[in-house]
Amino acid sequence: MRVLLVEDDPRLSSDLSRTLQAAGYLVETSDNGEQAWFLGDTEDYGAVVLDLGLPGMDGLSVLKRWRTAGRHMPVLILTARASWAERVDVIDAGADDYLPKPFRNEELLARLRAIVRRSAGHAAPVLSSGDLMLDERQMKVSLAGVPVPLSQLEYRLIAYLLRQSGRVVPQHELEENVYGLGHDHDSNALEVLIRRVRKKLGAEIIETRRGFGYMIPETAE
Repeated sequence: MRVLLVEDDPRLSSDLSRTLQAAGYLVETSDNGEQAWFLGDTEDYGAVVLDLGLPGMDGLSVLKRWRTAGRHMPVLILTARASWAERVDVIDAGADDYLPKPFRNEELLARLRAIVRRSAGHAAPVLSSGDLMLDERQMKVSLAGVPVPLSQLEYRLIAYLLRQSGRVVPQHELEENVYGLGHDHDSNALEVLIRRVRKKLGAEIIETRRGFGYMIPETAE
């Protein structure tokens, strides 16, 4: 899943990028408000981690412009300021959650997983379809209770389709959230990846809708 990280502190941005990537996210970064607003307004991200204290345009203004324009991706706000009035402002502006600095990376990941789940209509950190289960906290996949080892790309594919269970995901959207925007890969790379996953999890796990895309049903047969 693609995540936009907006943070103007180079050291913190680098640290958070590594943390998010290790958790299976595709991370794109911005260090100023104007660029962040443009990216969030023109690209489709699964979530945004947004600092408030930004050059060019502050994070609260960025968030308000996104929401006014009808951009509904979940947004986790970061800030070094933690007054109750500011918390009220960012929640009223459309933030999904709020995390004051300093924080532990584990808490950031937990809060990010939670807002992504809520945006997709899921309540628990374990996603499932029939016998297929994915634990986002441990980044583990099991089938009928038996752990199934997956590569990073295979995990990213299954995680994205499970978050969108019951919806047909177009090929271009799936490629962007598995490989990343602009990633150089073979034209049939996604089909090859899906075949690998089907061999591990069963041919019926991922349905192909010709001309439309792929899906995992809400309840597998």
